[in-house]
Amino acid sequence: MRGLFLAAAMLGTVSAAHAADMPDLPILRGSFTDGLTRSSVNWQGFYVGGQGGYGSSDENFNGSTSNMMAALLADTLIEQEMQVSQWNLGLGKASQRSSGYGAFVGYNAQWDDVVIGLEASYLHGKFGGSTTASEARSNTLSDGNVHTVTASSTASIAIKDMATFRGRAGYAWGCFLPYVFGGLALGNADIVRTVSAQDFVTPAGVLLGPVSASEAQHNHLIYGYSGGLGVDVNLVGGLFMRAEWEYIRFTSQVDTSINTVRAGLGYKF
Repeated sequence: MRGLFLAAAMLGTVSAAHAADMPDLPILRGSFTDGLTRSSVNWQGFYVGGQGGYGSSDENFNGSTSNMMAALLADTLIEQEMQVSQWNLGLGKASQRSSGYGAFVGYNAQWDDVVIGLEASYLHGKFGGSTTASEARSNTLSDGNVHTVTASSTASIAIKDMATFRGRAGYAWGCFLPYVFGGLALGNADIVRTVSAQDFVTPAGVLLGPVSASEAQHNHLIYGYSGGLGVDVNLVGGLFMRAEWEYIRFTSQVDTSINTVRAGLGYKF
């Protein structure tokens, strides 16, 4: 029995010596995750890409022709007493859907998993809308006559090109980079507005007018702001794909809001 205990002790000593000589692998310490890290894509650097989008533009034309009507009827009796330029002609709102295509370019700076960047995004399409309205009213004015005034106006806006210059912030999660952004928006638009008015005076039966004025602004620079969110997905090397939603509001003579969803393909150098 004493010999058996002695043999067991010698075997344990030899096993311990062999274990001390083996390499220190994490899996041999009873852990399957020690020493293993989740790899993140390096998003830092310049990048460029192309994109296509589809969306809707919503225009609020109310009040867009008031100044023109006031200038047209300045110093007239009907403007002074009936305030024709302040009538709500029911121009209202309009909506239109369109597609577009363009490009983007930017630069990312990365700290661990946090990515901060600056980007310029461009989209060419046919966004905008138009509306027409008229209204007639009759009043007895200070000259003792009944004036029946009919006022009409039309307004339209067509936005061909728009670009946004924005800052963005994202979080790298594996091959995904979800982000939010916001910044300045610029657009190239054609804006056309027309107004007309006529005055029928009774009992004299005299028709004054019609008088009209029009204003067309081609390749007019409009500006506003933008915001949205998206995600970049690394495919292989520096190649990545993008999905994005962007809201743009232009505060020009015609208040215009544009919502687009976009898909793109880019390359980071």
